[in-house]
Amino acid sequence: QQQPVESGGGSVQAGESLRLSCVARGYNHCDIIMNWYRQAPGREREFVASIGVDGETIYADSVKGRFTMSLDSAKNTAYLQLNDLKPGDTATYYCNRLVAGTYAVCGPFNEWGQGTLVTVSS
Repeated sequence: QQQPVESGGGSVQAGESLRLSCVARGYNHCDIIMNWYRQAPGREREFVASIGVDGETIYADSVKGRFTMSLDSAKNTAYLQLNDLKPGDTATYYCNRLVAGTYAVCGPFNEWGQGTLVTVSS
């Protein structure tokens, strides 16, 4: 089991963009699902985006059309492109990796990063 490492957060103004990265290397023969969650100050953690084993993506309604998730398998890195950021997007963004498969090395595992902070001001 490994801990994903997020980066790319920062402080921006409304309408600007950021690109978050999540590095989680290994598990070449396993089924992997990568997720992004976020937790805003004073609010519960919420689902943001997901990319599945076949590359399909799922987005929360609140970010559809603004956020885009992608995966670079060669670098074992998941990305979240955050466009047209709004103050409501202010949160700590967490990378989550689900690992499963028929091989013992595949766990299964449910791995979480420490998060990267995104602050959007108006």
